Amino acid sequence: MRLSGNRWVNSAANIADNSKMKTLFLLRHAKSSWDFPKLRDFERPLAARGEREAPIMGRRFLGRESSVDCIVSSPAARARSTAKLMAEAIGFPVEEVVSNPDLYFCGTSMYLKAASLVDDGCDSVMLIGHNPTITDFANEMANAGIANIPTCGLIELSLPIDRWSEIRRGNSILVEFDFPKNED
Repeated sequence: MRLSGNRWVNSAANIADNSKMKTLFLLRHAKSSWDFPKLRDFERPLAARGEREAPIMGRRFLGRESSVDCIVSSPAARARSTAKLMAEAIGFPVEEVVSNPDLYFCGTSMYLKAASLVDDGCDSVMLIGHNPTITDFANEMANAGIANIPTCGLIELSLPIDRWSEIRRGNSILVEFDFPKNED
């Protein structure tokens, strides 16, 4: 793994040549608004900055020629909005974004469970959720040592599995870590 600007990148040579591979993208929801203090946390919308940054991250995602077969989001308003903006930016059908309540303020075990239940026909999946769990989960999966995934930060993990039920902590390779303020 090497640091390119502020982005962690694994060279292709470091990733095992294995036909049994799945790709897991972890996206922290975009910047949320605190302008409505009476709203429950679950209902907090995106801030204007979040609405700008999610499509930017979508364009970067496409620029790396990445794709997803499935998007699973926390049902919280800010995560759902991030999922919608990301889906639109990458040409993924918004109506096919799945909501999973296990991704709203739960532990890393629930993220692992959510990934393990993905249909095996999906070679790449994006989970959209919240901190601190999404950072903790990325670190557990790839022994990455990431201090914090910023809002709208995107992690790409490569897993040497052919069925999602085989996903385990520590068996992933951190391929890339990107975020909106990355100037790379």
